[in-house]
Amino acid sequence: MIRFAFCLLLLAGPVFAQERVLSVGGSVTEIIYALGQEDRLVARDSTGTYPPEAEDLPNVGYMRALSPEGVLSVRPDLVIAEDGAGPPETLEVLAGARIPIIFVPDDPSPAGILEKIAVVGDALDVPDQAEILARDVEKQLAEAGAYVEDLAEETPPRVLFILSAQGGRIMAGGDGTGAEAIIELAGGENALTGVEGYKPLSDEAVVAAAPEVILMMDRDGDHSAADEELFAMPALAGSPAASDGRVIRMDGLYLLGFGPRTAEAVRDLAAAMHGS
Repeated sequence: MIRFAFCLLLLAGPVFAQERVLSVGGSVTEIIYALGQEDRLVARDSTGTYPPEAEDLPNVGYMRALSPEGVLSVRPDLVIAEDGAGPPETLEVLAGARIPIIFVPDDPSPAGILEKIAVVGDALDVPDQAEILARDVEKQLAEAGAYVEDLAEETPPRVLFILSAQGGRIMAGGDGTGAEAIIELAGGENALTGVEGYKPLSDEAVVAAAPEVILMMDRDGDHSAADEELFAMPALAGSPAASDGRVIRMDGLYLLGFGPRTAEAVRDLAAAMHGS
């Protein structure tokens, strides 16, 4: 297995003790548990929902909206965070408090998952365990890839990932998103091209996407919508997905976390997309 470089983007002081660890980012929390290092965790952010016992840990808030008070209240001597954690003002306060922060690259790809594992393993000084885990995950990803190839259709299904349908306005995943990456890993084609990131779409853009499958996170609240609500929207009513009633819903962290369970998520998504 290829070893990846340790990525330390902000270090506010030397790391002498690593026994009170705050994990920020759902995939980071998953990796720490998968490495058997969960006893060192003192808290997690709101995206750290797997494994279920992680939710028993104190929650310091959403990873992109952390408050200095919330982080400092759990007295971490090390923060391991996915790229994008913040805001910058909070990071500045933590730097002033000499709390080391190690950022984990968030590349939504098989290679990116292995890099995450390597960085977290190095941060916790358990590189051997990380190597074992990475080899196992790498094998699972290869097996999932072979599974997808067996299911492959001559024309990949066009899949539109809808992040939100709040207020009847569709926000979907375009180029360079984790949604696009997981769709392609599962043998589909992202229906939304020419748009970078997650963006609200005009009705015309949704019609032009002509999705055959709608993919959504399985969640409640304002950002969700029942199937009948989705297909009642004028932009989707005439789509191939509406004609066939094809909506796939999956847990958000499982689908888009790009952590140790991604190979399973690829298999599940591929089976649902290809009707297996």
